[in-house]
Amino acid sequence: MTIYIFSFLTPLFAYIGPGMGGGVIAAIFGIIAAFFLGLWGILYYPIKRAFKNKKNKKISSKNANQNRK
Repeated sequence: MTIYIFSFLTPLFAYIGPGMGGGVIAAIFGIIAAFFLGLWGILYYPIKRAFKNKKNKKISSKNANQNRK
């Protein structure tokens, strides 16, 4: 029965314009950008804090060495 129904279907001609293709490309780039920006947002502040603490330790150790002399 289903073979009989599908045998008489006429081909469908659908036009997908350039706007649809551009929208798909923009969505893909948006998903990729959201992933990397989210990763950056999670990792940026801990790394920045670690470098700042390392710099402060180095400065404080220099000051401690100067005070000993």
